[in-house]
Amino acid sequence: MGEVVLAAKICHVPSMYLSELPGPNHGCREQAIAGHKEISRRARELGADTAVVFDVHWLVNSGYHINCGEHFKGIYTSNELPHFIKDMDYEYQGCPELGALIAEEANAADVRTLAHNIPSLELEYGTLVPMRYMHMGVPDDQQLKVVSIAAWCAWHRLEDSFTFGAAVRRAIEKSDRKVLVLASGSLSHRFSDDRIAQQNLNNWSREFDKQVDHHVVKLWQEGRFKEFCAMLPDYAEHCYGEGKMHDTAMLLGLLGGPEYSGKVEVITPLFGSSGTGQINAIFPL
Repeated sequence: MGEVVLAAKICHVPSMYLSELPGPNHGCREQAIAGHKEISRRARELGADTAVVFDVHWLVNSGYHINCGEHFKGIYTSNELPHFIKDMDYEYQGCPELGALIAEEANAADVRTLAHNIPSLELEYGTLVPMRYMHMGVPDDQQLKVVSIAAWCAWHRLEDSFTFGAAVRRAIEKSDRKVLVLASGSLSHRFSDDRIAQQNLNNWSREFDKQVDHHVVKLWQEGRFKEFCAMLPDYAEHCYGEGKMHDTAMLLGLLGGPEYSGKVEVITPLFGSSGTGQINAIFPL
């Protein structure tokens, strides 16, 4: 029987890749990168063989979609921020069987879902960035298979994403996989205006967003998810939640929704990045 071995909310900011490169921003995201490596280390110690990523950078307009190709390989440049991510190599194995099982469970729960094993369907950087750092220095025999799920759900209900997340857990438990589940997306997500973008690389756009993000993290650390779930729709709207925060709804659906009371462990403390609020945090099972 399969199981979720670790669940986390993580960042995927493209400045993490910029942090690797020589230049004025070298090392600017060392803490975030170290957080990804630590989450990966813990997951592999728990026997993880597969990563399921709720990717808020994958936009879909209709239905819920799973990229469960057999093999992913390429060179990625961001069309959104090509001056941050350019010519990034990647190669991962997929897990079509788990993707198909997730779609089956979600459809049975009346959430219209399609699983895709299409060689030309590429991964988005909400998956590629964390997988890059979670595989750094990892031996070949401990590489994770990757399943990416669209979580920028433009015309969807958060309630359906809670239901979808619960279906993901049921599917994992029916599988033979040990799974690391990642909600890959920001907290507040109001990008800095262009004229101040460079000077605001390490800040929030608005003090309001920063203060609400800190309050949210406090709720998480205290296990107050009934309150957080009640505020999530307004939080996503008024603080410009990335992809309307469907990744977070999916993660919480997987963990039990408003009844979840785990006290979150912060791995990378909350930080500002190009106007947005970011974190790496483990949600105990």
